[in-house]
Amino acid sequence: MNDSYIYVIIALLPLAACMLVFQVNPYHALVIRGILGAIAALVYTVLGAPDVALTEALVGTMLAITLNAIAVRSSLVMRLGVLKEEADDNHHFVKLMDEFRTIFDKRYMRLELVTYTNTQSLHRALMEKEVHAICARPKQSDQDEKQPYHTKTRIQRIYDIMQTELSSPETILDYVNTLNSREEHR
Repeated sequence: MNDSYIYVIIALLPLAACMLVFQVNPYHALVIRGILGAIAALVYTVLGAPDVALTEALVGTMLAITLNAIAVRSSLVMRLGVLKEEADDNHHFVKLMDEFRTIFDKRYMRLELVTYTNTQSLHRALMEKEVHAICARPKQSDQDEKQPYHTKTRIQRIYDIMQTELSSPETILDYVNTLNSREEHR
């Protein structure tokens, strides 16, 4: 009997593993992980280990993909704190949020707006790590009615991404080290 098909199936394992390692999109990686698990289950079945194949199919593939999908979905969120009155129908604010979404979409991240009623609660949310960044206009002065938004982030990587890709003159970007800020308040 010619068992050359076994070699072809086994050769798919390292190919799928390499595809998984070099995948940039986390959702595509989940699909490839499922394919890798299915190939492994097929190999175990062909080699005469149906119990191991069933375990691989149920635990190694289905459960692992489900848990990874939940982790990927929850971890790829950028929570941005904003004032409620800014979020309500402001053309410049909408334009800025569209630019933020474009920047984070490139990295497969969702932008989630969290509204606050006043600037004190907004800044407290940033310091207490409820949000990753905040965006609000500074207090209005009589001279400057079109002052840009001030965006502060507590995460260095998000600051670096926004600094290099943000082209809008609508905001001024700052990095806030929450550890130093907490020590100053004590």
